[in-house]
Parts: sequence; structure tokens; C-alpha cells
Amino acid sequence: MSTPVVADLLVLWHVGLAESLLLVAALVALNGIDDLAIDIAWLLMPRQRRRWQALPANPPARRFAIIIPAWDEAAVIGTMLRRTLSVIDWPDYAVFVGTYPNDPATQAEVAAIADPRLHLVVGSAPGPTTKADCLNSLWRAVLADEAATGRPYDAIILHDAEDVVHRAALAVFAAQLSACALVQLPVLPLPDAQSPLISGHYIDEFAQAHGKDLMVRQWLGAGVPSAGVGVAIDRAMLGRIAQLRGGAPFDAASLTEDYELGLHVHALGGRGALVWVDGGAAGDGGPVATREHFPADFESAVRQKARWLTGISLAGWDRLGWAGGLADWWMLLRDRKAPLMAVLTLAAYGLALLLGIDGLLRLMLPAAAALPPVAGGTLIALLWLNWLLLCWRLLVRAAFTLVIHGPTEALLATPRALVGNVINAMAALRALSRYAAALRSGRALAWDKTVHRFPGAAP
Repeated sequence: MSTPVVADLLVLWHVGLAESLLLVAALVALNGIDDLAIDIAWLLMPRQRRRWQALPANPPARRFAIIIPAWDEAAVIGTMLRRTLSVIDWPDYAVFVGTYPNDPATQAEVAAIADPRLHLVVGSAPGPTTKADCLNSLWRAVLADEAATGRPYDAIILHDAEDVVHRAALAVFAAQLSACALVQLPVLPLPDAQSPLISGHYIDEFAQAHGKDLMVRQWLGAGVPSAGVGVAIDRAMLGRIAQLRGGAPFDAASLTEDYELGLHVHALGGRGALVWVDGGAAGDGGPVATREHFPADFESAVRQKARWLTGISLAGWDRLGWAGGLADWWMLLRDRKAPLMAVLTLAAYGLALLLGIDGLLRLMLPAAAALPPVAGGTLIALLWLNWLLLCWRLLVRAAFTLVIHGPTEALLATPRALVGNVINAMAALRALSRYAAALRSGRALAWDKTVHRFPGAAP
């Protein structure tokens, strides 16, 4: 190849790399400033809003229905139910487990537990449908039980088959439902010694999401989405939502019915709140929260997060629009930028590699060495800003993990950030691909669930 051609190609390389770096650096900076604004808002919150509450001394008497959707959960549902029924410290509640006619193994595990508080519900359609469809079957079972007993429930509590339920959870719900239509307990991922990075990165993400982001969200008056587990919804409010939807409170076409539920409660004027309560002497230690294992391998983590991104960021945009005030718009924007920012992070890693290649070219080719530096004044300023924001982001991440999970997990928060970025990027690509395919085919997305684990259950 002639020298002029090489020189021209090097110029194109230089311009393309410089412009790409400037664009990505600017977008990363905007995202970092957005995250910084949430941190500042959290610091500006009244101190009492950041403190853990004490366990309620005399919570009002309420009747609860706990509903648990269960598709292909034979490995965990029996152990989970036995523990839940034995530890919950509350006199008046029932547990409804939703199964499918083509899942006899899960049905058998539930049926083997002899407890009058436990109800086995078998849906009419073969599984898997969507989680929301299963929840609607459970809703109908709750209504039937109310009609048969003549005793209405005060609230409906959502849990999954892998949840470690806190013994004082219902007492907290009973106290908080006096002022709220939806009460969410924190979700605390359980540490996994076999997967400290992949499973462990959920620890840091939930520590920030539930320890800071959702707290700011409710302080600003925006809708608080539920996590789908460890959440109680006022029975009358859920009945209103069901009436508006033709009798089914959960949208069977949604992959993230839990997220949407919190926003629907907000749209109907109900107050939602995530509450941190000190477990004290309740026996489980730490806050009153829902604990569970999260995916321990790369593929399962990508699949789970792709489902979240599809339902919240992609389908959610179409389904929910941009309702509410400025605070709601800001929070919806933060929810829906997630796929873009995950892919952008991957692009930033790729550009860092290309910068290394550019350095090698400058060492090897005089024509490349003669080109001006790739980073001009504006880009250098943006890179420094992004570096400072990154350091702050990692510090905040470790700090919230430290407060909730202790120093060992906090030390792992920084290396886990890199692992989480790669998982999120791959999940974003999968979500975009699956959503585009669904739009082309016109088919509804099915329940793409991950395999669950429960402490003490047989693998």
C-alpha cells in the first residue's frame, strides 16, 4: 500500500477515533451528572428519612394474603414454604401458591405440606405464561376464599418461591399500611461464596437502589415501583386496579408487572413507600427485608437482567408513556436510559482498547506519530470529569454496601462494578434483540425465568 494511501487512512482513523471518544465521553458525563444529582438529593434529604425505623410495638390487626407464583419451582418451593410458615410472627394470614397443570412436581411439593393456612392454586392454562398471568390466577383464588369465608383480606403480599421472608415483615406491613397503599421492604441479595463477583454484584446494586435511589424517588414525590417481592398492596387499591382492568389487577402481557404496579398505585393517588426497619431482636438480624439468592452464573444473570430491561426500559416506554410531573419524568428517564448506558459502557471499553492500538500505531508508523493528539482540550476535560465521577460512583457504591452488608462485601464492590457493567451490556443487547423480534412477530414475550435457589434446599 502506497504511503499517501496509508497517510489518508491514518487521518480517517484519527478523526473517527477522536470524534467517537468525544461523543461517548460527553454521554458518559451526562449520565454521571445524573447519578450525582441523585446522590446530592439523598444528602439533602431530612436525616430522619435516612434513618432506619424501629419495629412497631403494637401494629394494628390485619389479615394478609401472601401470593406466590410458582412455575417449575419444585426444587425450592417446599423448603421455602415450610420455613415461611414456621417463622412468620403474625396471627392472621394465608399463603396462596399458584402452579400450572403441566407442572405436577411443583404441585406435589406444595400439596405435601399440611397446613390450613396454605392454599394450592392450579391455573387453567399450561405454563409458562407470564408471571402476571399466574398472579391473576392467585388473585381470583383470594377472591374465592374471601367469598367462602366471609372474611376479606386487608392487603395482598407478593413473594417469590426463592424468598427468605423476615419473621417481622407482616408486623411492619400492618403498621405502614395505615398511611400507604403500597409498602415495599428492601431486597437484600444473599452472599454466594461460589460466585462472589457475578451473584455478588447484585448486592451492590440493590444496596444503592433500595438504600438511596428509591428513597430519593419517594422523597421527591415520584411513583415508587415495587420489586415484586416483599411488597404489600392495600386490598382496596388492588381491587380498584382490577376493576379498571376488567377484573385482573396484573397485566398478563407485562414482563415487569411488579414495576408497573407501583406506578399504577401512584397514578391512582395511592402512596407508595420503601421502608427500612431495624430488625432488632426479631431474630433474623439486620433490617426487616426480603433476602434471596440471585443468579450465580453469567448466562443466568444476563437472562434475568434482559427481562428486567425489556419490561421496564423498552416495553415500559410503550405501555406507560410519560405520565406524572417533573419528578416522575426524571425517574422514568433514569429507568429507560438503562439499555443505552449499558451499551455505552461497552463502547467506552472498546474505545479504551482502540486508544491502546492508536498508541502502538504512533510508535510504529512515523505518519501516525505526526498526527495531532487524539484528545484535545475539550475531550481531556471530559475525561477528567468522567474519572472524578467514576471515583465518586465507586466510593458511593462501596459505602452503601458497607452500611448494609459489612466491610468484606464493600471491598468487593469495586471489582464487581466491572463485572456488573459487562453483564448489563450483554443484557441490554439481549433485551433489544428479543424486543425487536417480538415486535416483528407480534408474539407476546413468555416468562423467561431463571433457576431459583433457596438456602438449605437440595440443589
